[in-house]
Amino acid sequence: MPDPATLGYEQARDELASIVGRLESGAGTLEESLALWERGEALAARCQEWLDGARERLTAARGGRTGTAGTLDEDARAHAAGEDDEEDR
Repeated sequence: MPDPATLGYEQARDELASIVGRLESGAGTLEESLALWERGEALAARCQEWLDGARERLTAARGGRTGTAGTLDEDARAHAAGEDDEEDR
């Protein structure tokens, strides 16, 4: 099996999904399950590295503005508040 550090996001995610399926089936010995669990932990960490890197790249591309999905920036909040005020009149 390749070192998780060398895998792309999709490769790590797909292998992790396969491992989860195998663990959920309950087949195999305790030793095999532990080995799968350890591999899954390493793959999950690799996926998180990719996601963190993607978030950093998006933040940099947005000019350093931070935020999460579903969070409005200051201009959008002010605009939304203004619309709400007009509707109440």
